[in-house]
Amino acid sequence: MNDEQLYTVVGGRGTMTVFEIYIKTSPERLWEAITDGEMRKRYSFGVGTVSDWTEGSDYKSGVPGVIDIASGENLEVDPPRRLVQSFTALWSDQVKSEGTSRVTWEIEPVGSSCRLRVTHDQLGAAANSELWGGWPMILSGLKTLLETGEDLDTPGSLRYSGAAGA
Repeated sequence: MNDEQLYTVVGGRGTMTVFEIYIKTSPERLWEAITDGEMRKRYSFGVGTVSDWTEGSDYKSGVPGVIDIASGENLEVDPPRRLVQSFTALWSDQVKSEGTSRVTWEIEPVGSSCRLRVTHDQLGAAANSELWGGWPMILSGLKTLLETGEDLDTPGSLRYSGAAGA
């Protein structure tokens, strides 16, 4: 079986893109990597996310003083199993015009590993691929960090890592 799977479905409230990846880690450690702003910078293009991670709370992703990436609300918070967030992209006028979508993180233990399924849905049928196109790099960086303790060093994964405040 491949480490990573991707499929896209069109229908209902729009397009849904699903990514699945298997990571040799515990659910608690994976949850920490998703919700800890400093850890998140290491696998998400140098972009941190700030929130108190409670249901109904807001979150913001970006590099302070450099670029705002996304904002939204934590709609469902069930550590270490499930996180559902509204998602409004902010990095360009083109993606801002797409409006709000939803991202669901689901963690399922599988032996000594976890299956992480990230579903990005409620996208418009013709949604800009920039909205969901970064997920494979982000999830690869997350897997690399948790399994090796190292950062993924592809050019895309380092996009904002040297930016001020990163």
